[in-house]
Amino acid sequence: MAARTLWSRLHGRTAAGVPRWAVLTAYAVPLVVLPSSLWRIAGFVLHVPLLEFGPTPPGGLEGLAGGWWYIVLLSVVSEAAAFLAVGLVSEWGEAWPAWVPVLRGRPVPVMAAVVPAGLGALVLLVFPYAMIMDSLGLKINGDPSALVTNGWQTVIFNATYWPLAAWSPLLALVTVHYYRRRTALPQRGR
Repeated sequence: MAARTLWSRLHGRTAAGVPRWAVLTAYAVPLVVLPSSLWRIAGFVLHVPLLEFGPTPPGGLEGLAGGWWYIVLLSVVSEAAAFLAVGLVSEWGEAWPAWVPVLRGRPVPVMAAVVPAGLGALVLLVFPYAMIMDSLGLKINGDPSALVTNGWQTVIFNATYWPLAAWSPLLALVTVHYYRRRTALPQRGR
């Protein structure tokens, strides 16, 4: 029971009328993003040998002061953005939380959640494309890839980055469900 209470505090309660499949789908979103975030931090910040480096510094981050902070920030922002999918099945996705000044307790307009989530799902279609291009040894723009992995490094890279291809369809599915649930006419008694 203590685990359930902690879980509820982290994400809030599930909204009324949300089926289990939608909840599981929403929670899958941050989970498909996590492996790539961990790979980036391990490879570029902790210098775990997950890829082969040429003459440039790890990750080609020479233009950034400290470089490592960019990788950590990118990973944290990616996870935070992915976690927003949970709002599409939680009460805080239907009414503004108490800590939000002025808006607290007011209903979240349906389109205020659907438009950003839908646009996000559309933009995230870049990941399946990027992974296909990477599998062909190319960057997203068609140039030869600078990322060099060999053997087990390639297996780990693919295992941590291919899940990102699921981010867009999972988010789209939860977004459509959120829209349909929030805009459905109330059912009359039979």
